[in-house]
Amino acid sequence: MTTQLVVAPILIPLVGIVGLLALRRRPRVQRVASVGVALAYAVSVAWLTYGVVLGPAAPGAAAYQLGGWPAPVGISLVADALSTFMLSIAAAVGLAAVAFSVVYVDQANQRTFYHPLFHCLLLGVSGAFLTGDLFNLFVWFEVMLLASYVFVAFYGGATHTAAAFRYLTLNVIGSVVMLLAIGGLYATTGTLNMADMARRLAAPAAYGVDPAPVVGLGGLLLATFGLKAGLVPFQFWVPDAYRAAPLPVTAMLAGVTKKVGMYAIIRLYFTVFAAADLAVELPGVAGNSPLAVFAPVLMAMGIASVLVGGLGAVARDTLDELFAYSSVGQVGFIAIPIAVAAAADPAPSGVDPATSLRGLAVAAALVYALHHALAKGLLFMATGVVRSATGTNRLADLGGLAGRSPTLAGAFFIGSLSLIGIPPLAGFFGKFLTFGVASDWLGVALGGGGAVWPPALALAVLLAGAVLTIVYATRAWTTCFWGAQTPMVVGATVDRREVAIVAAMALAILAVGVGFDPVYEFASDAAVAALDRESYVEVVAPTGGESA
Repeated sequence: MTTQLVVAPILIPLVGIVGLLALRRRPRVQRVASVGVALAYAVSVAWLTYGVVLGPAAPGAAAYQLGGWPAPVGISLVADALSTFMLSIAAAVGLAAVAFSVVYVDQANQRTFYHPLFHCLLLGVSGAFLTGDLFNLFVWFEVMLLASYVFVAFYGGATHTAAAFRYLTLNVIGSVVMLLAIGGLYATTGTLNMADMARRLAAPAAYGVDPAPVVGLGGLLLATFGLKAGLVPFQFWVPDAYRAAPLPVTAMLAGVTKKVGMYAIIRLYFTVFAAADLAVELPGVAGNSPLAVFAPVLMAMGIASVLVGGLGAVARDTLDELFAYSSVGQVGFIAIPIAVAAAADPAPSGVDPATSLRGLAVAAALVYALHHALAKGLLFMATGVVRSATGTNRLADLGGLAGRSPTLAGAFFIGSLSLIGIPPLAGFFGKFLTFGVASDWLGVALGGGGAVWPPALALAVLLAGAVLTIVYATRAWTTCFWGAQTPMVVGATVDRREVAIVAAMALAILAVGVGFDPVYEFASDAAVAALDRESYVEVVAPTGGESA
């Protein structure tokens, strides 16, 4: 039964898409059914997570072989702590975004295709988190992107079309590069199954594999995943695309789809590529794993993202632009601990991987990803409430909104404080862990474990990013909600249903912070799952294995 649970987060959106299309002539029923599908998806994710990871008899991981074909010949779906952690993020933000869509998006714009497309986006995300096959990772990326292309062009204006065209062009180029890299990896290793690839890279002589091309091909994939995640220098599509899409969809793009790129980096580079015992000697880079090359590149991308995103957010004049640039900066806070994990040595034999610097760094990145998904989802949806109530989200036209809706003001305040990193909110623990692993990395360097300037620079940039976050988050809240009411606010009518959904997101952020111990245990288990190559290979069983 546990094995069959793995396919549920894919089947439910897929069946939902068909059912919602069948209800296209009954828009009211379609909207209710869409929320029901999102709720069923969240229940399936919770059930899968309990059955595979958190339950008393949970095996820790489970694989489903589609069509009964065993790996590596068939298509594998794999659920472990890492994939279920990411699915939980998608379920939480997805349910809130669907519910918000029903009350926020004009009913005429919800007719026919909005809700099937939304669940198509959720379907692509779920497939990417669960697939155990590199080519199907590409396929699920495309499913996710096809839906997002439509949403960016959704309103059909000149600016929306231009944003969609730029978004489409960049991602098509990225997809071509990704497909070329996948083809190269197949030619190099003779397999596309990730567990089988990890096994072959760990014993290259036994399979006649030369692991050296993995460095270059992995670099191509890193560029593609950086593009999907909106990391600098591939961030150009983010502000325009986020402004063009409906704001509930923007909450999904920032909170969930960006994380697919970061998940792919963690899964592929630590579970698969780290298996290669490969001496790397490049100018300024040396190590015994491809991770030695990827670490400084990802660190540079993360550092640049924190600075570019933070400075861009400070200079913006509208809430949607401000939070779009903020998303660029905040994903840098996720990339930096992943880069620290890549630069750190693996846990020695007999040492719990969860307590090693590599394990702590991956866990920090996952906690920050969870915080960012909840906080940015809240803030984009709160921006939608402000826009629907006042007709604008220009900071110069807003002020005194706290007097019109104290609940909205309080929810926005909690989201902003979490983004800043104030205890006991989820963002505090994300920031605390991220600074902690950077400090530990500096301690290792000071103890003779490498150059001191990279960890010192990372710490300095994280501090600068934290200060920039304080500046733009404080500016957004005080300008919009504090002071005298502007003419646009005086006549505003705030939709209580929209506010209720935003308030629920604020409560979720508070709950994650107050009850952080089990959340961290889950993230720590997810980090171990990413690093435990042997267990991943064993559950997929690429030599044959149990078919479903």
